[in-house]
Amino acid sequence: MAASPGALRRAGNEEFRRGQYGPAAALYTRALQQLEASGDAAAEERSVLLANRAACHLKDGACSLCVADCTSALELAPFGIKPLLRRAAAYEALERYPLAYVDYKTALQVDCSVQAAHDGVNSVLYPFTLFPDQTAAGIERARTLKEEGNELVKKGNHKKAVEKYSESLKLNQECATYTNRALCYLTLKQYKDAAQDCTEALKLDPKNVKALYRRAQAFKELKDYKSSISDIKSLLKTEPKNTAALRLLQELNRA
Repeated sequence: MAASPGALRRAGNEEFRRGQYGPAAALYTRALQQLEASGDAAAEERSVLLANRAACHLKDGACSLCVADCTSALELAPFGIKPLLRRAAAYEALERYPLAYVDYKTALQVDCSVQAAHDGVNSVLYPFTLFPDQTAAGIERARTLKEEGNELVKKGNHKKAVEKYSESLKLNQECATYTNRALCYLTLKQYKDAAQDCTEALKLDPKNVKALYRRAQAFKELKDYKSSISDIKSLLKTEPKNTAALRLLQELNRA
């Protein structure tokens, strides 16, 4: 009988405590795949697993993977302290000090007693001054603009949302903003623009599921079926049970 996601998570925690970060990450990945395969939408549990795997990546020095997992964790459970701190530490290691600063400050807004966040803010303040073109205020403004774009999407105003996302991207090139704008471009039938945005997102996060899926959609509409199939197959390596991707692959094979 296969181990449950909970059992895999506990086994992963034990490996992590022993300093076996690669095996721990593999166990967390198996737990995530099981939740995906069963259709279990337990956002909080998936967020914890992603944050745990992010800690493994951080320990192994895979900072970009840590950032990607923390971002996914925060999408599922916003304002989680652990993913905020781990992403901040990864950004700091990547010398993306303004982004680290914002995450540390956000963690303090959630819980002002977190000493690691206080220490983090102080540790990035000096190198922060070396990047005058990217300020914390600019990063926060970019996030506000992205959220305004998200609200416009909910209202069906995709053209105006594109403007908000474009303003946001001038201040901070973030994967989610690119994939959000790509969704708008798909709705507006601007398929080349959608594909380009997904490509930019994949430069930041090479395994991003939304970027791969939306670029595959764009390529399909552009009748570039080979590239579309390639993106779907790449996506399925990360999420083999992704029903939307499997459905699109069936359509492409019939095309």
